[in-house]
Amino acid sequence: MRGVKAEIRDNLLAALRAGRNPWPGIVGFDRTVLPQLERALLAGHDIVLLGERGQGKTRLLRTLVGLLDEWTPAIEGSELAEHPFEPITAESVRRVAEEGDDLPVRWIHRSERYTEKLATPDTSVGDLIGDVDPVKVAQGRSLGDPETIHFGLVPRAHRGIIAVNELPDLAERIQVGLLNVMEERDIQIRGYTMRLPLDVLLVATANPEDYTNRGRIITPLKDRFGAEIRTHYPLDVNAEMHLVRQEADLVAEVGDPLIEVVARFVRNLRESSAIDQRSGVSARFAVAAAETLAAAALRRAAITGEEPAVARPIDLDAVPAVLQGKLEFEAGEEGREIDHLVHLQRVAVAETARNAFAGLDLGPLEDAISEGRIVTTGERVPASEVLGALPELPVLHEVAERLGVSPHDSPGRIAAAVELALESLYLSRRVAKDADDGTAVYGP
Repeated sequence: MRGVKAEIRDNLLAALRAGRNPWPGIVGFDRTVLPQLERALLAGHDIVLLGERGQGKTRLLRTLVGLLDEWTPAIEGSELAEHPFEPITAESVRRVAEEGDDLPVRWIHRSERYTEKLATPDTSVGDLIGDVDPVKVAQGRSLGDPETIHFGLVPRAHRGIIAVNELPDLAERIQVGLLNVMEERDIQIRGYTMRLPLDVLLVATANPEDYTNRGRIITPLKDRFGAEIRTHYPLDVNAEMHLVRQEADLVAEVGDPLIEVVARFVRNLRESSAIDQRSGVSARFAVAAAETLAAAALRRAAITGEEPAVARPIDLDAVPAVLQGKLEFEAGEEGREIDHLVHLQRVAVAETARNAFAGLDLGPLEDAISEGRIVTTGERVPASEVLGALPELPVLHEVAERLGVSPHDSPGRIAAAVELALESLYLSRRVAKDADDGTAVYGP
């Protein structure tokens, strides 16, 4: 009978041969992390994923469930989901011998074969491996009877996958308890050893800062992991945008240009010397920024009565103040956090606009502003007022077209495109902007 690692290997090979993606929902790892992970799984190795927060390590581990067989038989009532043909506990061996073909069997779904544990300093050996159950002893069984044991998470993951998040946070004496499980596949509880041929794939995650400072994986345990794989943040803007689109729960429409602004903003943060890069800038920051942007648009739509709710560049003003607490700044930056965020967000807007409007002459729009046209936008200004402040200019149609907006689209979409053009002129110092209390006025 196949073990769990052979089962994963066979199903992974079948997916690769069929050209089927075995990693649904995983973005940006195609040419880096995933090939390494696939080689480790094909080799039958236990794995530790090492990377900063918010790089998708846990999401990646959870996709491993898809490589298990969808259904598999287990002895009904067995604590460790043992296969009817290969019982490993004394109780199940006895039941198989006594009941034979009448042994009840249940079918378990692959989702039941994945166990996840967040490592915390208060985790005990009993939680992971097991302990003597005083209730069973009180029922009359002797202390040395294997049936007095209450099994922990690792034995209960028999024939499945056990994932330990933030492994370095486990106390070193607790990590020692995993040594025999990973190598000899037996467990030691309260002074006596049970030989249990456990069939598990052990996978874990760790942050580099924990790996070297707050905690560490002890050397004998590191030696037992067959593969250590480094993860990373998305390597390009498109991957970051794809990730935000996939993960964000947007309550209003947010166009691709603003999603691109968010993606570039996050990438700028990851390169900023003001941000503590050891803790990283999580992908969750980008997702939260997009959701905040959509929420600002929905709030404005409720106030102005505008439908549908469409995010505009003015809504970006809500992002820095709400999300500054998700970042760790370097020492000496106290009091300047918002300034850094606002500056880097403006850089992201400028980069996005430059990319969108490359080769397009925005001079006619600049001239209209210079001739005395005043455009006001804000959290209480509907899109129709933004558009009504400008004359009918051919360049505005070109601006909209560059951003994938047609003349027949909603005023909100058109106004979002026009605002980005106005912000581009302001950031290149071609028009003035006066911003105060949620309102922005573009003028000569």
